[in-house]
Amino acid sequence: MKKLFSGAVALLGLVWMMLAPQAAQAQKFGYVDSEFILSKMPAYTQAQQELNTLSGNWQKDIETQKKDLDKLYRNYQAEEVVLTEAMKKKRQDEILKKEQDIKSYQNKIFGFEGQLFKKRQELTKPVQDKVFEAIEKVAKKKQLAIMFDKSGDLTMLYTNPVHDYTEFVLEELGLASEERNQPAQKGTVKTVATPAAPSGDAAVEEEPVAGKQPARPAARPSTRKK
Repeated sequence: MKKLFSGAVALLGLVWMMLAPQAAQAQKFGYVDSEFILSKMPAYTQAQQELNTLSGNWQKDIETQKKDLDKLYRNYQAEEVVLTEAMKKKRQDEILKKEQDIKSYQNKIFGFEGQLFKKRQELTKPVQDKVFEAIEKVAKKKQLAIMFDKSGDLTMLYTNPVHDYTEFVLEELGLASEERNQPAQKGTVKTVATPAAPSGDAAVEEEPVAGKQPARPAARPSTRKK
């Protein structure tokens, strides 16, 4: 998924704090877990389910086309000995065109900025924007100079729960309840992955997919900041 905060910006913040320790001490910072927040939003879960359904249907279309191609090739092999050179050329051209059409369709659906990519943007961007706005409001209310994303590209080897503002963002989104603020079940918000091209096919230019998500903590810290 789209990261709410880029790793580059976060890294610059860390460098600034290391180079100016006294000034950094006067600044407040915090972090959130954007993946955890998104997992609590019904609209995001629904979007992921719709994307999974679309991806599965498109993949079935491709498999059907590949079966048709395989049938053409097997028929050609079975009849090759009785075909004239002109007939062979015609059948070979037909098979080649079918192969090219399948690869073109794969790129159109699963390639970079293909239909799956565009549909993901259409369904998830409004939800992600809503989360970003809530994070921005919390950062301003708590007077934070820097806000990191725990599920982003920046590796956070240790985090003190006192700096975790995830619950405040959930409150801003109207999702602050004991029942809703439990860790999400694994697999609920997995990003739809582009199906791998079958062995022997030309590589399809795939859209970037999100990296492996870090493991969720057993429970959300209960410490609340004033």
